[in-house]
Amino acid sequence: MKILVSNDDGYFSPGLNTLVSHLKKIADVVVVAPDRNRSGASSSLTLDKPICVKEIGPNVYSVDGTPADCVHIALTGLIPFKPDMVISGINDGPNMGDDTIYSGTVAAAMEGYLLGITSYAVSMGKSDPKNFETAARVVLDLIDKQTKEGPRDALLLNINVPDIPYSEIKGFSVTRLGKRHEAESAIKKTDVNGNNLYWVGAVGEPNDGGPGTDFYAIQENYVSISPIQSDLTNYKEIDPLKQWVK
Repeated sequence: MKILVSNDDGYFSPGLNTLVSHLKKIADVVVVAPDRNRSGASSSLTLDKPICVKEIGPNVYSVDGTPADCVHIALTGLIPFKPDMVISGINDGPNMGDDTIYSGTVAAAMEGYLLGITSYAVSMGKSDPKNFETAARVVLDLIDKQTKEGPRDALLLNINVPDIPYSEIKGFSVTRLGKRHEAESAIKKTDVNGNNLYWVGAVGEPNDGGPGTDFYAIQENYVSISPIQSDLTNYKEIDPLKQWVK
């Protein structure tokens, strides 16, 4: 197999490097990842300037751009082949529920999926995790299952892994995205020149986090696997909206 790896924490992150060391047991791996932390970049592309790409080592490239930039450039000009998979992660912290809208980890995987390649976004179930190794082994398990039994059409999977030893994982749970309460208020400060500065507030706690959701699976020490897609259409509102505009 040939696997393209990216993330939003940067090419130097421990999660990415743990993932790569495991993937190299089963595949040829190319890393194309941001040159710094780009968490929260979502699916933004850099269109106002050229993007600098540096070869850091054999098959390892750093990109002065977003996670979506990394995968898009890799697949449309940087690497001379179409990989079998794109894997983004392992993210330092969760990407569940509403997080997926903002997540650069999910965006990198989404970019691969948009170009017709099965893609995984892989995140740890809490911030400052200690068990990246668990998530890396879970990825190998899923690749093995998909290779033997999975569908041949491209998939986009959002995977969150409990921050516990691999031996304590209870199993895999196919989930839907939950939903959080609204975020906490922005934090206002003033710099030495009197300018107003704002930090984005912390994410809200789960609001819709019951059985069947990604939040619940992580709480119960299951790996959460949510099949997601790029189509944001709210289909149930199409007919009511037709009547309203008519």
